Amino acid sequence: MSTSDQEQSVDTPIPAPDAGTAAEVRAEVEADAADEARAEAYVEATDEAEAADEAEGEAEDRRLTPRQARRLRIALSSVGMVAMAVVLGLRIASRSSVLVVGVYGLALILCGIVIELSRNGRTRLGSWLLAVGLVAAIGSDWLLIP
Repeated sequence: MSTSDQEQSVDTPIPAPDAGTAAEVRAEVEADAADEARAEAYVEATDEAEAADEAEGEAEDRRLTPRQARRLRIALSSVGMVAMAVVLGLRIASRSSVLVVGVYGLALILCGIVIELSRNGRTRLGSWLLAVGLVAAIGSDWLLIP
């Protein structure tokens, strides 16, 4: 509080503005109502626009950058390569067959190709090759190898 506020008495009435004629009062009330309606419409439109921007921003936040996508594909291919090597070792221990080595050897080569494709920026092609290749390796193991 400033000193000028402290000097005024609390009981001092606030002077009322001149009300004017009834027509002026009605016009002022109608103008206020129209301003209020415009303000509400503006707030609603702004809220809708902000909600749409948030939804769009969340969708953009979920997308990976190209560098993140490459690293993710390289990591997945490396994990697939290690998994195929482990399965190859287990399958050779139980059944030593040229077909086992061929199927899992091709899967290992495919994982290496996907890593190289990802390093060179071909992540979509690498993703499709990895998915199709690993499904084909597992399917051929299940169907071809006794």
